[in-house]
Amino acid sequence: MERCLVVGASHAASQFVVALRQQGWTGDIVLIGDEPHLPYHRPPLSKTFLAEDKSIEDILIRPQAAYEKAEVTTVLGRRVVSIDAANHSVTLDDGSTLEGSHIVLATGGHARRLPLPGVDLPGVHVLRNAHDVQQIKTRARAGANATIIGGGYIGLETAASLRKLGLSVTLLEAQDRVLERVTGPELSNFYQRLHREEGVNIITSARVQAIEGDSEVQAVSLEGSDPLPSDLVIMGVGISPATELAEAAGLKVENGVVVNEFAQTSADNVYAIGDCTQHYNPIYDRWIRLESIQNATDQAKTAAAAIAGKPAPYSALPWFWSDQYDIKLQIAGLSQGFDEIVIRGDLSEGRSFAAFYLADGKLLACDAVNRPAEFMVSKKLLLEKRAVDPSALADESLDIKSLLKA
Repeated sequence: MERCLVVGASHAASQFVVALRQQGWTGDIVLIGDEPHLPYHRPPLSKTFLAEDKSIEDILIRPQAAYEKAEVTTVLGRRVVSIDAANHSVTLDDGSTLEGSHIVLATGGHARRLPLPGVDLPGVHVLRNAHDVQQIKTRARAGANATIIGGGYIGLETAASLRKLGLSVTLLEAQDRVLERVTGPELSNFYQRLHREEGVNIITSARVQAIEGDSEVQAVSLEGSDPLPSDLVIMGVGISPATELAEAAGLKVENGVVVNEFAQTSADNVYAIGDCTQHYNPIYDRWIRLESIQNATDQAKTAAAAIAGKPAPYSALPWFWSDQYDIKLQIAGLSQGFDEIVIRGDLSEGRSFAAFYLADGKLLACDAVNRPAEFMVSKKLLLEKRAVDPSALADESLDIKSLLKA
């Protein structure tokens, strides 16, 4: 029986089922998701879906008609509790079992919660799915006090959205600067300036001791300072890959479900795609786990081609983006391991510049703030592994596109 069972109604899953049909697969396709919704875009959750009057239909990746056209059976509101990798079957939370010839895991990740006293009080939230945002919206009223724990991209984007709604926002970061784990100090300083200009109170090197309240959240206590009055607390401290099903099934898991260049796991005819996976990236010559739409989309296409008998190895440049206020940050590549940062533009004021990250003179990545041309040029330079002159990157008198002709 030719049937592909897709576990998880994620962005990767939505792309995969369509790509599988486009690759000529004629067997059955079953998409199983534990939420009652069709797959939807997750980046807007911390942005427009939170800050504006949007419904889930406004952020669906594809309408119901697209799945019907692709002859995809959707099983929504049902959770897969186990998979049998050897026999290619899955068991749902109602006790029913589905069998197939292939299984694709697109389970994404779980939002982390810090093990703090008071973490389960009403009013304390994470931000990972539509239900989380809908719950946050019930407390996100103008004039309320919001405390965000975590100064990564999710925390910063949420801060921007809550300020747009008129809340008083304090952001707590345990490190010495926001975004410390993912970028250089120049970009961190810029975002700290940006958010403070927009009225966000940023506290770095913050040591959260507890979340206080009787029947609901009332304050966040910090080491060495007075408690912060809080009507709403949001934890933005990253995600952990959803690997429970894979581990229980005996698949190889190391900081994600380990997959090869065709998105195949350690079990025959079992594949994994998106945020839950760890894969080898030939561009950076190392194993990585990415939380990005780009990776989800590209891995989905890779898995679809392999299952359809048209294998093509995965080799894609990571890229990301973040929207905050009037700022669009576009990131090309991975900056870890840089030993030099070249700035194009003025960091001291304004809201437009590009930061180029190099190691041993080789371009690793670019953070482009309201600089789409620098982003596009950097992607091409990285893909083509072009040598670059750092002084030319910094020289705004030169058209950035001229570097492609060098």
